[in-house]
Amino acid sequence: MYKTVQTIFILSVITFSGLMFTKIIPYLGLSDDLGFLSTKTDEVITKKYYLLAFYIHITSSFWVMLGGIFQFINVPFGRYHKVLGKIYVASVLFLAAPSGLVLAFFANGGITAKVGFTMQCLVWWLVSYKAFREIKNQQWLAHTQWMIRSYAVTLAAMSLRIGSYLMVYFFQTKPIETYLTVTWLSWVGNLLIAEILITNGLGEYLIKKLKVKI
Repeated sequence: MYKTVQTIFILSVITFSGLMFTKIIPYLGLSDDLGFLSTKTDEVITKKYYLLAFYIHITSSFWVMLGGIFQFINVPFGRYHKVLGKIYVASVLFLAAPSGLVLAFFANGGITAKVGFTMQCLVWWLVSYKAFREIKNQQWLAHTQWMIRSYAVTLAAMSLRIGSYLMVYFFQTKPIETYLTVTWLSWVGNLLIAEILITNGLGEYLIKKLKVKI
């Protein structure tokens, strides 16, 4: 049963990452009136550091999400666990989280959204850094548990979109209600699920299954 759930989860993340990549491609033309960027005011769009942060965030978040999932798979990527882990943590700490923090200051939806996205980026950075510190101290279980939390926040991008769809479909919520709710629920909810899984021994299970010498 667990293997079935694990397989479905992994395939879901890979599929979402593929869809995410198709959304990123059009932005590589560096047009500032496309999709998400078209919702921003001219004052925001003319800020070069904002655009730089945007492009860094969408590209780094993509490989963080896709690369992150392979850290939890033994075959055939287990032998590359250490390399993938370094790339993942470095990408979160130096690219994805800091650039997301810049975007958070200009988030649509007022103070509620700005604080929500800001907290998400700060928590993402902190739990990823904690995972790095624990592995430096050779605390394998603690490292694994913090990596679970880190990846849970990484998956907020997927939860945000799924949550938005479910809220509109089942509860017919208004756009602003949906947006503000998933801004918080996407990452807080993921962390709650992560804590439940950690409490029920997911960290120990992964260490046993991966059999990776770090």
